[in-house]
Amino acid sequence: MRFAIMLCLSAQLLIACNFTDLQSKARDASDAARASLPAPTALPDEIVSAADADYRLLSNIYERASLSVVNIEARIEADVASASDTSRGSGFVYDQQGHIITNAHLVNAADSVTVTLQNARVYPAQVLAFDSFSDLAALKISAEAERLAPLRIGESATVKVGQRAIVIGNPFGLSSSMTTGIISGLGRALPAVDPGDSSVAPGFDNPSIIQIDAIINPGNSGGPLLDSQGLVIGITTAIRSDNGRFQGIGFAVPADTMRRVIPDLIGQGRVDYAWMGISVMREDGGFGVAGLSDALDLPVERGVLLRGVTEGSPAYRAGLRGGDRIVEVRGEEVCAGGDLIVAINDYHFGNLDDLVTYLVQQTRPDDEVELLVIRDRLTLEIPLTLASRALDGGRTLDCHQAK
Repeated sequence: MRFAIMLCLSAQLLIACNFTDLQSKARDASDAARASLPAPTALPDEIVSAADADYRLLSNIYERASLSVVNIEARIEADVASASDTSRGSGFVYDQQGHIITNAHLVNAADSVTVTLQNARVYPAQVLAFDSFSDLAALKISAEAERLAPLRIGESATVKVGQRAIVIGNPFGLSSSMTTGIISGLGRALPAVDPGDSSVAPGFDNPSIIQIDAIINPGNSGGPLLDSQGLVIGITTAIRSDNGRFQGIGFAVPADTMRRVIPDLIGQGRVDYAWMGISVMREDGGFGVAGLSDALDLPVERGVLLRGVTEGSPAYRAGLRGGDRIVEVRGEEVCAGGDLIVAINDYHFGNLDDLVTYLVQQTRPDDEVELLVIRDRLTLEIPLTLASRALDGGRTLDCHQAK
Protein backbone atom coordinates (compact mmCIF):
# COMPACT_ATOMS: atom_id res chain seq x y z
CA MET A 1 0.00 0.00 0.00
CA ARG A 2 2.84 2.37 0.95
CA PHE A 3 4.51 1.62 -2.39
CA ALA A 4 1.25 2.37 -4.26
CA ILE A 5 0.91 5.71 -2.50
CA MET A 6 4.46 6.67 -3.41
CA LEU A 7 3.79 5.73 -7.05
CA CYS A 8 0.67 7.87 -6.99
CA LEU A 9 2.55 10.83 -5.55
CA SER A 10 5.33 10.37 -8.09
CA ALA A 11 2.76 10.39 -10.89
CA GLN A 12 1.18 13.61 -9.54
CA LEU A 13 4.59 15.29 -9.35
CA LEU A 14 5.36 14.21 -12.89
CA ILE A 15 2.05 15.64 -14.14
CA ALA A 16 2.64 18.89 -12.25
CA CYS A 17 6.13 19.18 -13.65
CA ASN A 18 4.90 18.50 -17.15
CA PHE A 19 2.13 21.13 -16.75
CA THR A 20 4.63 23.70 -15.49
CA ASP A 21 6.89 22.91 -18.41
CA LEU A 22 4.01 23.37 -20.83
CA GLN A 23 3.16 26.74 -19.27
CA SER A 24 6.75 27.87 -19.61
CA LYS A 25 6.89 26.82 -23.26
CA ALA A 26 3.59 28.64 -23.95
CA ARG A 27 4.97 31.83 -22.40
CA ASP A 28 8.13 31.52 -24.42
CA ALA A 29 6.10 31.06 -27.60
CA SER A 30 3.91 34.09 -26.74
CA ASP A 31 6.97 36.21 -26.00
CA ALA A 32 8.52 35.14 -29.28
CA ALA A 33 5.34 35.98 -31.15
CA ARG A 34 5.18 39.43 -29.57
CA ALA A 35 8.83 40.00 -30.31
CA SER A 36 8.15 39.30 -33.98
CA LEU A 37 5.43 42.00 -34.13
CA PRO A 38 6.33 45.61 -34.90
CA ALA A 39 6.45 47.88 -31.84
CA PRO A 40 3.36 50.20 -31.52
CA THR A 41 4.07 53.84 -32.26
CA ALA A 42 2.23 57.02 -31.26
CA LEU A 43 -0.31 58.46 -33.67
CA PRO A 44 0.81 61.41 -35.78
CA ASP A 45 0.49 64.78 -34.07
CA GLU A 46 -2.15 65.98 -36.55
CA ILE A 47 -4.48 63.10 -35.63
CA VAL A 48 -4.02 63.67 -31.91
CA SER A 49 -4.49 67.41 -32.41
CA ALA A 50 -7.74 66.90 -34.35
CA ALA A 51 -9.06 64.50 -31.71
CA ASP A 52 -8.26 66.96 -28.91
CA ALA A 53 -9.60 70.07 -30.69
CA ASP A 54 -12.92 70.01 -28.84
CA TYR A 55 -11.20 69.73 -25.48
CA ARG A 56 -8.80 72.56 -26.27
CA LEU A 57 -11.78 74.72 -27.24
CA LEU A 58 -13.52 73.98 -23.94
CA SER A 59 -10.34 74.62 -21.96
CA ASN A 60 -9.89 77.96 -23.69
CA ILE A 61 -13.48 79.00 -23.01
CA TYR A 62 -13.11 77.98 -19.38
CA GLU A 63 -9.88 79.94 -18.97
CA ARG A 64 -11.54 83.06 -20.38
CA ALA A 65 -15.03 82.82 -18.91
CA SER A 66 -14.36 81.40 -15.44
CA LEU A 67 -12.68 84.71 -14.50
CA SER A 68 -16.12 86.32 -14.77
CA VAL A 69 -18.19 83.73 -12.89
CA VAL A 70 -18.83 84.55 -9.24
CA ASN A 71 -20.13 82.75 -6.18
CA ILE A 72 -23.15 84.31 -4.48
CA GLU A 73 -24.30 83.78 -0.90
CA ALA A 74 -27.71 85.14 0.06
CA ARG A 75 -28.44 85.15 3.77
CA ILE A 76 -31.83 85.37 5.45
CA GLU A 77 -31.32 86.46 9.05
CA ALA A 78 -32.86 84.53 11.93
CA ASP A 79 -35.97 85.67 13.70
CA VAL A 80 -37.50 84.41 16.92
CA ALA A 81 -39.21 81.45 15.24
CA SER A 82 -36.52 80.21 12.86
CA ALA A 83 -32.81 79.86 12.26
CA SER A 84 -30.74 81.81 9.77
CA ASP A 85 -30.57 80.38 6.28
CA THR A 86 -27.98 80.83 3.53
CA SER A 87 -28.61 80.10 -0.15
CA ARG A 88 -25.67 79.68 -2.51
CA GLY A 89 -25.61 80.14 -6.25
CA SER A 90 -23.74 81.63 -9.15
CA GLY A 91 -23.64 84.82 -11.17
CA PHE A 92 -21.38 86.62 -13.61
CA VAL A 93 -19.78 90.02 -14.10
CA TYR A 94 -21.89 92.21 -16.38
CA ASP A 95 -19.67 95.30 -16.62
CA GLN A 96 -16.69 97.01 -15.01
CA GLN A 97 -18.96 99.28 -12.97
CA GLY A 98 -19.49 96.38 -10.57
CA HIS A 99 -22.82 95.03 -11.81
CA ILE A 100 -23.35 91.31 -11.24
CA ILE A 101 -26.17 89.32 -12.86
CA THR A 102 -27.85 86.34 -11.19
CA ASN A 103 -31.27 84.75 -10.59
CA ALA A 104 -34.06 86.64 -8.82
CA HIS A 105 -35.07 83.56 -6.83
CA LEU A 106 -31.62 83.45 -5.25
CA VAL A 107 -31.66 86.97 -3.77
CA ASN A 108 -35.27 88.20 -3.69
CA ALA A 109 -35.79 87.42 0.02
CA ALA A 110 -32.23 87.94 1.24
CA ASP A 111 -31.29 90.25 4.09
CA SER A 112 -27.66 90.33 2.96
CA VAL A 113 -25.75 89.15 -0.11
CA THR A 114 -22.03 88.58 -0.64
CA VAL A 115 -20.20 88.03 -3.93
CA THR A 116 -16.93 86.10 -4.19
CA LEU A 117 -14.86 86.73 -7.29
CA GLN A 118 -12.81 84.04 -8.97
CA ASN A 119 -9.67 85.37 -7.23
CA ALA A 120 -11.38 84.65 -3.85
CA ARG A 121 -11.94 88.31 -2.94
CA VAL A 122 -15.28 88.75 -1.15
CA TYR A 123 -17.53 91.81 -1.48
CA PRO A 124 -20.85 92.78 0.10
CA ALA A 125 -23.44 93.25 -2.64
CA GLN A 126 -26.40 95.58 -3.01
CA VAL A 127 -29.48 94.09 -4.67
CA LEU A 128 -30.33 96.88 -7.11
CA ALA A 129 -33.47 95.20 -8.42
CA PHE A 130 -34.92 91.84 -9.33
CA ASP A 131 -37.64 90.70 -11.70
CA SER A 132 -39.47 87.54 -10.65
CA PHE A 133 -41.15 87.15 -14.03
CA SER A 134 -37.86 86.65 -15.89
CA ASP A 135 -35.99 85.34 -12.81
CA LEU A 136 -33.25 87.92 -13.30
CA ALA A 137 -31.58 90.16 -10.72
CA ALA A 138 -28.93 92.89 -10.84
CA LEU A 139 -26.44 93.30 -7.97
CA LYS A 140 -23.77 95.95 -7.38
CA ILE A 141 -20.39 95.52 -5.72
CA SER A 142 -17.64 98.07 -5.05
CA ALA A 143 -14.69 96.46 -6.78
CA GLU A 144 -11.89 98.01 -8.78
CA ALA A 145 -12.57 97.90 -12.51
CA GLU A 146 -9.36 96.00 -13.21
CA ARG A 147 -10.61 93.12 -11.03
CA LEU A 148 -13.77 92.73 -13.12
CA ALA A 149 -13.86 90.80 -16.40
CA PRO A 150 -17.34 91.15 -17.98
CA LEU A 151 -18.78 88.45 -20.19
CA ARG A 152 -20.20 89.38 -23.58
CA ILE A 153 -23.93 88.85 -24.06
CA GLY A 154 -24.76 87.09 -27.32
CA GLU A 155 -28.05 86.63 -29.16
CA SER A 156 -30.32 83.71 -28.39
CA ALA A 157 -32.60 84.10 -31.42
CA THR A 158 -30.08 82.21 -33.55
CA VAL A 159 -29.59 79.34 -31.08
CA LYS A 160 -30.38 75.94 -32.59
CA VAL A 161 -31.26 72.60 -31.04
CA GLY A 162 -28.17 70.40 -31.11
CA GLN A 163 -25.55 73.11 -30.74
CA ARG A 164 -23.06 73.07 -27.89
CA ALA A 165 -24.20 74.17 -24.41
CA ILE A 166 -21.52 75.15 -21.86
CA VAL A 167 -22.37 75.89 -18.23
CA ILE A 168 -19.99 77.37 -15.65
CA GLY A 169 -21.11 77.72 -12.06
CA ASN A 170 -20.64 76.64 -8.46
CA PRO A 171 -22.58 73.40 -7.89
CA PHE A 172 -22.68 72.42 -4.21
CA GLY A 173 -20.24 75.26 -3.54
CA LEU A 174 -17.55 73.81 -5.83
CA SER A 175 -16.36 76.99 -7.49
CA SER A 176 -15.86 77.44 -11.22
CA SER A 177 -17.09 74.04 -12.37
CA MET A 178 -17.79 73.45 -16.07
CA THR A 179 -20.31 71.05 -17.57
CA THR A 180 -21.18 70.63 -21.22
CA GLY A 181 -23.97 69.22 -23.34
CA ILE A 182 -26.27 70.38 -26.10
CA ILE A 183 -29.24 72.65 -26.54
CA SER A 184 -31.98 70.04 -26.26
CA GLY A 185 -35.07 72.22 -26.71
CA LEU A 186 -36.28 75.75 -27.44
CA GLY A 187 -39.46 77.70 -26.86
CA ARG A 188 -40.22 76.29 -23.42
CA ALA A 189 -42.28 78.35 -20.97
CA LEU A 190 -41.82 78.56 -17.20
CA PRO A 191 -44.14 80.21 -14.69
CA ALA A 192 -42.98 83.20 -12.66
CA VAL A 193 -40.58 81.92 -9.99
CA ASP A 194 -42.39 83.63 -7.13
CA PRO A 195 -46.18 83.66 -7.62
CA GLY A 196 -46.43 85.40 -4.24
CA ASP A 197 -44.50 88.42 -5.49
CA SER A 198 -47.10 91.19 -5.69
CA SER A 199 -45.18 92.82 -8.56
CA VAL A 200 -45.74 89.84 -10.85
CA ALA A 201 -48.94 89.98 -12.87
CA PRO A 202 -50.76 86.63 -12.62
CA GLY A 203 -51.21 84.30 -15.56
CA PHE A 204 -47.96 85.07 -17.40
CA ASP A 205 -45.24 82.56 -18.26
CA ASN A 206 -41.60 83.38 -18.95
CA PRO A 207 -41.33 82.58 -22.69
CA SER A 208 -38.68 81.24 -25.05
CA ILE A 209 -36.82 79.34 -22.31
CA ILE A 210 -33.82 77.30 -23.49
CA GLN A 211 -33.71 73.62 -22.49
CA ILE A 212 -30.29 72.00 -22.05
CA ASP A 213 -28.89 68.63 -21.01
CA ALA A 214 -25.65 70.01 -19.52
CA ILE A 215 -25.60 69.04 -15.84
CA ILE A 216 -27.08 71.65 -13.48
CA ASN A 217 -27.17 71.13 -9.72
CA PRO A 218 -27.91 73.32 -6.68
CA GLY A 219 -25.42 76.18 -6.77
CA ASN A 220 -25.42 76.42 -10.58
CA SER A 221 -28.43 78.77 -10.60
CA GLY A 222 -27.50 82.16 -12.00
CA GLY A 223 -24.43 80.96 -13.87
CA PRO A 224 -23.92 81.70 -17.56
CA LEU A 225 -24.87 79.41 -20.43
CA LEU A 226 -22.24 79.87 -23.14
CA ASP A 227 -21.86 78.98 -26.80
CA SER A 228 -18.72 77.84 -28.62
CA GLN A 229 -17.59 81.47 -28.97
CA GLY A 230 -17.76 81.98 -25.22
CA LEU A 231 -20.76 84.33 -25.59
CA VAL A 232 -23.55 84.27 -23.01
CA ILE A 233 -26.67 82.84 -24.66
CA GLY A 234 -28.60 82.33 -21.44
CA ILE A 235 -28.53 82.20 -17.65
CA THR A 236 -29.31 78.94 -15.87
CA THR A 237 -32.51 79.14 -13.87
CA ALA A 238 -34.07 75.78 -13.01
CA ILE A 239 -34.12 72.02 -13.40
CA ARG A 240 -36.97 69.57 -13.79
CA SER A 241 -36.51 66.88 -11.20
CA ASP A 242 -38.38 64.39 -9.04
CA ASN A 243 -35.67 64.22 -6.37
CA GLY A 244 -34.10 67.69 -6.33
CA ARG A 245 -31.08 66.55 -8.34
CA PHE A 246 -30.36 66.91 -12.03
CA GLN A 247 -32.17 64.34 -14.18
CA GLY A 248 -31.22 65.49 -17.66
CA ILE A 249 -33.46 68.54 -18.12
CA GLY A 250 -32.25 72.03 -17.26
CA PHE A 251 -33.51 75.46 -18.25
CA ALA A 252 -31.96 78.85 -19.00
CA VAL A 253 -33.43 82.32 -19.52
CA PRO A 254 -32.44 83.40 -23.06
CA ALA A 255 -29.92 86.14 -23.72
CA ASP A 256 -32.44 88.19 -25.72
CA THR A 257 -34.63 88.46 -22.61
CA MET A 258 -31.58 89.47 -20.59
CA ARG A 259 -30.74 92.21 -23.11
CA ARG A 260 -34.23 93.64 -22.63
CA VAL A 261 -34.48 93.22 -18.83
CA ILE A 262 -31.02 93.92 -17.35
CA PRO A 263 -30.64 97.56 -18.53
CA ASP A 264 -34.05 98.37 -17.01
CA LEU A 265 -33.16 96.68 -13.70
CA ILE A 266 -29.93 98.68 -13.50
CA GLY A 267 -31.30 101.97 -14.80
CA GLN A 268 -34.88 102.03 -13.46
CA GLY A 269 -34.98 99.41 -10.72
CA ARG A 270 -37.89 97.64 -12.39
CA VAL A 271 -39.12 96.20 -15.67
CA ASP A 272 -42.35 97.35 -17.28
CA TYR A 273 -43.76 94.76 -19.68
CA ALA A 274 -46.17 95.47 -22.53
CA TRP A 275 -49.68 94.02 -22.31
CA MET A 276 -52.43 93.38 -24.85
CA GLY A 277 -55.21 91.93 -22.71
CA ILE A 278 -56.02 88.70 -24.54
CA SER A 279 -56.64 85.17 -23.28
CA VAL A 280 -55.91 81.99 -25.18
CA MET A 281 -56.65 78.35 -24.51
CA ARG A 282 -53.61 76.41 -23.30
CA GLU A 283 -51.91 75.22 -26.47
CA ASP A 284 -50.28 72.07 -25.15
CA GLY A 285 -51.84 68.71 -25.99
CA GLY A 286 -52.66 69.73 -29.55
CA PHE A 287 -54.95 72.67 -28.78
CA GLY A 288 -52.98 75.35 -30.60
CA VAL A 289 -54.08 76.69 -33.96
CA ALA A 290 -52.46 73.81 -35.87
CA GLY A 291 -54.21 71.22 -33.69
CA LEU A 292 -57.59 72.97 -33.95
CA SER A 293 -57.47 73.94 -37.62
CA ASP A 294 -59.39 70.92 -38.92
CA ALA A 295 -61.95 70.76 -36.12
CA LEU A 296 -62.75 74.50 -36.30
CA ASP A 297 -62.20 74.87 -40.07
CA LEU A 298 -59.51 77.52 -39.56
CA PRO A 299 -57.94 78.97 -42.73
CA VAL A 300 -54.33 78.79 -41.37
CA GLU A 301 -52.29 76.57 -39.06
CA ARG A 302 -50.19 79.27 -37.37
CA GLY A 303 -51.10 82.09 -35.04
CA VAL A 304 -53.10 82.68 -31.87
CA LEU A 305 -56.84 82.01 -31.58
CA LEU A 306 -58.44 84.34 -29.04
CA ARG A 307 -60.56 82.73 -26.37
CA GLY A 308 -61.34 86.04 -24.72
CA VAL A 309 -60.53 89.73 -24.40
CA THR A 310 -60.06 91.58 -21.10
CA GLU A 311 -62.58 94.34 -20.61
CA GLY A 312 -60.96 97.80 -20.85
CA SER A 313 -57.66 96.40 -22.14
CA PRO A 314 -55.76 97.51 -25.26
CA ALA A 315 -57.26 94.55 -27.15
CA TYR A 316 -60.75 95.55 -26.04
CA ARG A 317 -60.21 99.17 -27.12
CA ALA A 318 -58.83 98.02 -30.47
CA GLY A 319 -62.01 96.02 -31.12
CA LEU A 320 -60.57 92.51 -30.91
CA ARG A 321 -63.12 89.78 -30.26
CA GLY A 322 -63.04 86.64 -28.17
CA GLY A 323 -64.94 83.42 -28.85
CA ASP A 324 -68.72 83.24 -28.97
CA ARG A 325 -69.54 79.51 -28.95
CA ILE A 326 -68.41 76.32 -27.23
CA VAL A 327 -67.23 73.45 -29.43
CA GLU A 328 -66.12 70.06 -28.14
CA VAL A 329 -62.81 68.95 -29.62
CA ARG A 330 -61.32 65.60 -28.59
CA GLY A 331 -63.35 65.61 -25.40
CA GLU A 332 -62.38 69.18 -24.42
CA GLU A 333 -64.51 72.33 -24.50
CA VAL A 334 -63.04 74.94 -26.85
CA CYS A 335 -64.23 78.55 -27.03
CA ALA A 336 -64.44 79.08 -30.78
CA GLY A 337 -65.29 81.97 -33.06
CA GLY A 338 -62.72 84.48 -31.78
CA ASP A 339 -60.26 86.51 -33.77
CA LEU A 340 -57.18 84.73 -35.10
CA ILE A 341 -54.03 86.88 -34.79
CA VAL A 342 -51.34 85.76 -37.23
CA ALA A 343 -48.79 88.62 -37.20
CA ILE A 344 -47.62 91.64 -35.24
CA ASN A 345 -45.65 94.41 -36.99
CA ASP A 346 -45.17 92.07 -39.98
CA TYR A 347 -43.68 89.38 -37.73
CA HIS A 348 -45.62 86.19 -38.45
CA PHE A 349 -45.55 83.98 -35.36
CA GLY A 350 -46.42 80.34 -34.86
CA ASN A 351 -48.04 80.24 -31.42
CA LEU A 352 -48.66 82.10 -28.18
CA ASP A 353 -45.09 81.62 -26.93
CA ASP A 354 -43.78 83.33 -30.07
CA LEU A 355 -46.17 86.25 -29.57
CA VAL A 356 -45.32 86.67 -25.88
CA THR A 357 -41.60 86.45 -26.69
CA TYR A 358 -42.00 89.28 -29.21
CA LEU A 359 -43.91 91.40 -26.69
CA VAL A 360 -41.34 90.80 -23.94
CA GLN A 361 -38.22 91.33 -26.01
CA GLN A 362 -39.29 93.83 -28.69
CA THR A 363 -41.97 96.12 -27.23
CA ARG A 364 -42.71 98.45 -24.36
CA PRO A 365 -45.88 99.95 -22.89
CA ASP A 366 -47.38 102.74 -25.04
CA ASP A 367 -45.87 101.31 -28.23
CA GLU A 368 -48.34 101.17 -31.11
CA VAL A 369 -48.29 97.89 -33.01
CA GLU A 370 -50.20 96.65 -36.03
CA LEU A 371 -51.88 93.27 -35.86
CA LEU A 372 -52.81 91.09 -38.81
CA VAL A 373 -56.10 89.43 -37.83
CA ILE A 374 -58.35 86.89 -39.52
CA ARG A 375 -62.03 87.30 -38.62
CA ASP A 376 -64.72 85.26 -40.34
CA ARG A 377 -62.16 84.49 -43.09
CA LEU A 378 -61.56 88.20 -43.69
CA THR A 379 -58.06 89.60 -43.16
CA LEU A 380 -57.92 92.81 -41.14
CA GLU A 381 -55.09 95.16 -40.14
CA ILE A 382 -55.84 96.44 -36.65
CA PRO A 383 -53.68 99.04 -34.82
CA LEU A 384 -53.31 98.55 -31.07
CA THR A 385 -51.57 100.64 -28.40
CA LEU A 386 -49.93 98.49 -25.76
CA ALA A 387 -50.29 99.17 -22.04
CA SER A 388 -48.44 98.06 -18.89
CA ARG A 389 -49.32 94.68 -17.51
CA ALA A 390 -52.23 94.97 -15.16
CA LEU A 391 -52.11 93.21 -11.79
CA ASP A 392 -55.91 93.11 -11.83
CA GLY A 393 -56.93 92.42 -15.40
CA GLY A 394 -60.66 92.72 -14.87
CA ARG A 395 -63.38 90.67 -16.53
CA THR A 396 -62.58 88.49 -19.53
CA LEU A 397 -65.16 88.58 -22.28
CA ASP A 398 -65.40 85.13 -23.85
CA CYS A 399 -67.87 82.33 -24.42
CA HIS A 400 -68.82 82.29 -20.74
CA GLN A 401 -69.50 86.01 -20.37
CA ALA A 402 -72.33 88.12 -21.69
CA LYS A 403 -71.01 90.76 -24.06
